[in-house]
Amino acid sequence: NILTVSPRYLLDTMKLFSAVLVLTQFIASTDAFGNSFQRSSISCTQNASFGASRPFGIRTTALHMVAEAIEGDVEEADDKMQKSVESVKKNLASIRTGRANANLLDRVMVSYYGADTPLNQLAGVSVTSAQQLTVDPYDKTCIGDIEKAIMEADLGINPNNDGTVIRINIPSLTEERRKELLKQCKSLGEEGKVGVRNVRKAGVAKIKKLEKDSAIGKDESLDGLDEIQKLTDQYNKEIEAIVAAKEKEVMTI
Repeated sequence: NILTVSPRYLLDTMKLFSAVLVLTQFIASTDAFGNSFQRSSISCTQNASFGASRPFGIRTTALHMVAEAIEGDVEEADDKMQKSVESVKKNLASIRTGRANANLLDRVMVSYYGADTPLNQLAGVSVTSAQQLTVDPYDKTCIGDIEKAIMEADLGINPNNDGTVIRINIPSLTEERRKELLKQCKSLGEEGKVGVRNVRKAGVAKIKKLEKDSAIGKDESLDGLDEIQKLTDQYNKEIEAIVAAKEKEVMTI
């Protein structure tokens, strides 16, 4: 049997098929738009998040740089103040007391082939007794220059040159000589304090410049200045203690 389909049925079927096709395409396009919108939303959220975190990162880095700048200035001041204290110790060690001490000749400079050279680089210095030092030149031809330098160093001692070594007898200190040495101790201590104060002045200037340039705030500046002052007080007290110990040694008979 041959199936007979009316023209109207075919037309209705075609319309229905077309409607289904259009609906399918609409749904597909809607899904694509939704996915695209979702991706855009995520991207915007991420960008917004990055934008929000970025200033914090920059600020954190800046704070680290500020802290390092102040810390560097304080450490530099600390190092230079320590050197001032070490200089005081070394200079005080060269002040003689009533007993022989090899450090007594540390500041003696010898004219060696036209160049001022520390004596302890040209000769061995040893304590041969409680009241005597022996200077043994490495180059015997300069023994006269060494003797002359010791005499001109104003140490209150007289070297004896036998052509091979120089012997130095350490005389007992007179009351007058002790008073002179006390003045030297105080003078050397004051020189050390001046050095510390100069370091403080330079450190303060650096920190204040950072504040003036708006590299640091008022609070950071005050913290840095406080640290510098603490170091200044610490090393001044250390110098005073070193000088007091040397003065006691000078006055001990």
